[in-house]
Amino acid sequence: MARNIGLNVPIPLTECEDPNCPFHGTLSVRGQVLDGVVVSSKMDKTVVVERTYEKRIFKYERYEKRRSRIHAHNPPCINAKEGDAVKIAECRPLGKTKSFVVVALT
Repeated sequence: MARNIGLNVPIPLTECEDPNCPFHGTLSVRGQVLDGVVVSSKMDKTVVVERTYEKRIFKYERYEKRRSRIHAHNPPCINAKEGDAVKIAECRPLGKTKSFVVVALT
């Protein structure tokens, strides 16, 4: 039985036994919700999500492109692969660098 996590995302069709799954486990999500593309899925239950954005430079009245890489937990019920566009949500720290969880494929 999947639970409602409070975000406007579809519930995965498959179930999993992962305690760190926001839908089938006990992990709560709060804070930021970001979009990005999976650039690496070589780790066990972890993906690297890269997001690109523009930052305004006030002195020159122009924008510069920036990017950041975020480590996110990949629950077995979602199972994102490299090249997938995903939506990630902030959660409690799950490791030294992992404080986000994949909540949907977009």
